[in-house]
Parts: sequence; C-alpha cells; structure tokens
Amino acid sequence: MTVSEDTTENKESQPEQRKVDWSWTLVLAALVGAFGSSFLYGYNLSVVNAPTPYIKAFYNETWYRRHGQPIDPDTLTLLWSVTVSIFAIGGLVGTLMVKFIGKFLGRKYTLLVNNGFAISAALLMACSLQAGTFEILIVGRFIMGIDGGIALSVLPMYVNEISPKEIRGSLGQVTAIFICIGVFVGQLLGLPELLGKESTWPFLFGVITIPALVQLATLSLLPESPRYLLLEKHNEAGAMKAFQTFLGKTDVSQELEEALSESRVQRTLHLLSVLELLRAPFVRWQVITVIITMASYQLCGLNAIWFYTNSIFGKAGIPQDKIPYITLSTGGIETIAAIFSGLVIERIGRRPLLIGGFGLMALFFGTLTVTLTLQDQAPWVPYLSIVCILATIASFCSGPGGIPFILTGEFFQQSERSAAFIIAGTVNWISNFAVGLLFPFIQKSLDSYCFLVFASVCIAGAVYFYFVLPETKNRTHAEISQAFAKRNKTQPPEVKMDLAMAEKKANSQPEPDPSSTLDSSGQSKMSKCVFSLQ
Repeated sequence: MTVSEDTTENKESQPEQRKVDWSWTLVLAALVGAFGSSFLYGYNLSVVNAPTPYIKAFYNETWYRRHGQPIDPDTLTLLWSVTVSIFAIGGLVGTLMVKFIGKFLGRKYTLLVNNGFAISAALLMACSLQAGTFEILIVGRFIMGIDGGIALSVLPMYVNEISPKEIRGSLGQVTAIFICIGVFVGQLLGLPELLGKESTWPFLFGVITIPALVQLATLSLLPESPRYLLLEKHNEAGAMKAFQTFLGKTDVSQELEEALSESRVQRTLHLLSVLELLRAPFVRWQVITVIITMASYQLCGLNAIWFYTNSIFGKAGIPQDKIPYITLSTGGIETIAAIFSGLVIERIGRRPLLIGGFGLMALFFGTLTVTLTLQDQAPWVPYLSIVCILATIASFCSGPGGIPFILTGEFFQQSERSAAFIIAGTVNWISNFAVGLLFPFIQKSLDSYCFLVFASVCIAGAVYFYFVLPETKNRTHAEISQAFAKRNKTQPPEVKMDLAMAEKKANSQPEPDPSSTLDSSGQSKMSKCVFSLQ
C-alpha cells in the first residue's frame, strides 16, 4: 500500500467534520436575551452592596418615624438579610411559574413578558425612598427575583435550542458572561462618583428598566426557538424559517431532519412533569447530577462574596475609602474569566473546567482563611486576602459559573427539559436564599473560618464530578443519554423504541420458501453423492 493510499484510507476512516453554520441573528438573539435576563440577575446580586449603609439608614429613619425609637441592631441585621435573600424567594416562585407560562407563550414570548416584572420591580424600588416605606423596596426585590427565576430557566433553554451543537457550549456561556457583566456594572454604578451616594442610590434600581426595554424592543423582532416550534407546536414551516434565520442559510434539511427524528419519538411521549422526571429511572443520574451541580453552584460561596463584598473587605482590614474600587476589580476579573471560559469550553470541555474550577476554589478559600486569620501580623496580609478573593472569583467564573446552565439543557430531551429546569431552578434559588440569609450569621459565629464551609462544598462537588460527570462537548442529546445509560441501568425510551422497531423489522422478514429449501437440500445431497462416487 502506498503512502497516498494509506492517507486516503485514514481520511475516509475519520468522522466527517461538520461545518458550523450560524448567523449574526443567532449571536444577536443570545446577546439581547442575556442582556435583558442574566445581566439583570447579576446586576441585582451586586447592586445592593454599595448603598448598604444608606439603605440601612433609611430603614432606621423609617423605623424611628413609626415607633419613636431607633431600630434594634439585631432586627436591622435580620431585616437587611431578608432584603437581600427575598430576591431568591422571588426566584423560586419565578422558576415554578416557568412551565405554566412557557407552555402557552414559548421561549421568546416568555422572555418578553418577563420584562414586565423587571420594569415594575425597578419602579417600586426606585420610589421606596420617596414614599418613605422600606417594605416597597423589599417587595420590589421579591418581584425582581421572579424576573430572575423565569430568566435563568427560559434563557438557557432558548439559547440551547437555537444553537448548533458545535458551538452550543460557547454560546451557552453568554448566560454566565452577562451575569458577570451585570455584577460589574452594579459595582461600577455603585461608586460614590456615580450613583453610590445617599441622594442617588434609588436610581441604582431605576437603571434596571433600560435592559428590560432594550430586550422588549429587540427580541420581539427575532424568531422563536425552532425546536419549540417543531416539537411542541408542530409548526414545521415556522421551524424551517427560524432555522434558516439563525443558521444563515437556505438549505436546513439536515437540521430539520435531526429535529424531526426527535419529533417522531416525542410524539409518543408526553411532556414529563417534575414528579414524573424525578421518578423516571432512565434519567435518574442526570437529575442527581443537575441537583448537585446547582447546589454546588450556589453553596460554593460566590454569592456570599457578591452580596457582602464590602463587609468582607472591611473585615480584611481594607480602608473604607478604598473598598468600592477594590470591589470593582472583582467584577472585572469575573467578566474576563467568564469570557475566557466561553472561548475555550469547546476545546477543553465542560468536565475539566468544572472539576478544575471547584478544585481551585477550595484551594483559594483555604488560603483566604489563613490570610484573614493572620491579617494583623503584617500590613501586606490584607492585600493577599484580596488576591485570594480575586483568584476564587476567577476560578468560579472560568467553569462553575456558567456550565451548570449548559448541562441542564444538554442532559435532557425536549419532553423532559422544562421539568428539568424547574428542578434545577428550585435547587438554585433555595440554595441562593440559604446563603443570602445565613451568611451574616455564619460569618458572625465562625469569623475567618467561615470560608472553610464553602471549601468543603467545593471539594465535595469536584469529587462527585470526577467520578460521575461524562463529557458532553459536541454530543447530541441521544449520545449524552447513552453515556448515562450504564449508570442508570436502563435505556432511555427512544433507544428502547429503536431496538423494538429493529426487532420487529427483523421478525417481519419473510420465511424461506419450502420449495427453495427442498431444492437446496436436494442439491446438497446430490453434490455429496457425486463427490463420493468420484
């Protein structure tokens, strides 16, 4: 065999590389969707940080005006914890609303309607000081949480369903990138030179209307998810047009056939409820992995840093006038790390980024505990604490910050996806609420050792992902289901159906004609006789 023949044979044996088709409409849909959704989630994580002293003073003044005496410090701490954590309760409510709203409105129109929650919440929070009622601010935070709960469930589904599988991970990271950008913008606008002053802090909440109005005006001009149109609305013409718009080409027969093959299976399956998904043995380990992923995402300690960055830096000994600018650096670092993750996720894969991110976070949390304990030993130690916090944030945003949302979309078929996002969102928001409510008390009781709790969560998560999580990079939903099939000890319904159809086809083959069998038998005996005579 010649070298050219060998090369040709190797080329033929290798799988054909599929060209990635996409258009600027696809990118615009992801960016606009994230700007009005995950951006606002990130913004509301950090926006309460800078004006904390002014909002607490507003609470105290309101209490004094009503009761004739200053508010008790413990009551103020509890009231502030509720203000921070009520955002997560709203998120849980929003998550539970997704299935009912999304069933009728679809992915795109659910995101559009969701802007109503954001605009109403912004107006309530911005007017709370003028109205002299802190309850309005708390209600506004709750409604803003509803917006976040709906957004973080529907946006990943929308982006997952409009993306070609070759760039599904990179485009899915847009959710995490805009969370980080939202955190950064919240920190930036909270600077004393901008809106972080006693007279202007309500405008920090009024800014929320801008991304909501931009999404409302722009996303309405873009197509609905083609998979939603085809698999749930059975609108083949609309799905074809959406595929053509998002992929930037006329011939979408291959993509349509892939979706139709899934559609043929889905027609025999109804949309699973949350309870049915929890009981289904063929997705048991997918559900367990999503629950652990989302719990690790929230309980790893990053939300504690985002909610209480200023107080953490104050405990680290940083001068009060420098804290807002150091806080701003955390938002910049996490944005850069999230962009880096989006650029390399299709090369490195989900699994290494997730395991490595949690492992590094555990390392830096341990180091941060040491530096906080020894901060009085030397003037440079507090700055080492800052480095540890920045390194922890970078480790989180390079992997764990966005991959959980991608995995939830990749693990499940269309009939399972809505219920899966409700489960993921429920775990996400309950964990978020627990951290927001309990961290001030954990910090008060454990002091500098509080971050060892988060380090333990990170280690447990990394170990679980090392042993259980398969790589999902560039795999179809069917291939990912097969990767879990051995651990689930059962095949998914679509595979069972394929096997049953293949068996039925094999059994339906015509039996051999008796006459032909007799002829062949006679010919065989005749040939034996001839052979023996010879």
